[in-house]
This record gives sequence, structure tokens and C-alpha cells, in this order.
Amino acid sequence: MKLREILHLAPVIPVVTIHDMAQAVPLAAALVAGGLRAIEITLRTAHGLAAIRAIDEQVPGAVVGVGTVLEPAQMTAAAAAGAKFFVAPGVTEKLLDAAAQDGLALLPGVATASEAMRLIERGYEFAKFFPAESSGGSAFLSAISSPLPQLRFCPTGGITAETAPLYLTLPNVVCVGGSWMIGRHALAAGDWATITAAAAQAAALEHRHDN
Repeated sequence: MKLREILHLAPVIPVVTIHDMAQAVPLAAALVAGGLRAIEITLRTAHGLAAIRAIDEQVPGAVVGVGTVLEPAQMTAAAAAGAKFFVAPGVTEKLLDAAAQDGLALLPGVATASEAMRLIERGYEFAKFFPAESSGGSAFLSAISSPLPQLRFCPTGGITAETAPLYLTLPNVVCVGGSWMIGRHALAAGDWATITAAAAQAAALEHRHDN
């Protein structure tokens, strides 16, 4: 599946950090049941790769990706575990070269116009805007859309259920990333129905620019 298809699966990509492996599969299943099929599993804990493998094998319909990718070796390991897309907080030539060489669906992170131009030079259509809220938020993306219309963004970082709709009205936003639909208390209680309901609300957010 190409990155374009993955980013268009739903208006929101859940960003998930697994602290307890027992929660990985039921959490992913709850998100998919709510309509959020593309799920980013971060490498911020030691459970990341194992969670990717388990979700890929045990959750029908899930399109699992890996986040917090900092070096090519992590992309290789995640791909072997079943990751279909690869999300980095920033961008380096090593990551871009490795993704191009191996044909991997990389979503590199940018926070400035210069970084965005660098990706455009490499032929990229999509980038992660991170950390979105502290880097200018929707105002930054609105301002950059006119001079750099070639690039569309998945803003992530500090986005909430309240701010997500504002991002999704922008012509250069393809989807947003966030974890607000994974309530801490619901997760601790294994209340998957509540998480599915929150995921369904996120999946139903209106996206006015879906081309």
C-alpha cells in the first residue's frame, strides 16, 4: 500500500505508545473497529517492534506503521516486523536515502519552510508537521500552503479533538496524528468500547480536502 493510500484511510492516524504488551492487540482492534485503520506504533518503549508484529498478525484490517524512526536500521527492523509506513520526527539524508533504496513509505517530519523545500527537492508529496502546536499550528500550515503547494502534511504533536477539525479544513492537510482518542482511564481499565467510540468520532471528522 502506498503512502498516499495510507494517509487517506481516515482523517486521523492514532499515535500509540505501548507500555504493556497485553494492551497492544486489543487496543489496535478497538481503533480499527472505530474506523481508524492506519495506526502508528512509536519506538518510545521497548515494546514497539513486538507490538507492530502482533498487530500486523492478529488485527484484521489494521495498517500498522512505526513512529519515532531516527535511523535506517529501525526502518529495516520495523519492516521485518510488518510495518507498512514509517514516521520520523525530523528528516536526515540517511533516512531519505534508505527509504528510497528500499522503497519504504516514509513520512518524514518538518517544522520549517527550508525542511519542507528539502523534501520537495527529493520528490516528496507528504510530510509530517511536528511538533505541530508548538511550531505554529494551523496558522503556519495555512501560511505555507501558497508558496509550497507541492507538499501536503500530517500535523502531529499536541493536537486534540477540539483542534483537529481546524487542521482538517486546510487544503494542504491530508490527515492529522494524535492520541486523544486513547483515554488513559479507558486504557488502564481495558475499556475497549469507550476507545472504539472515541475512534469512531475521530474517523467521522469532516475533511474538506480529500484529493
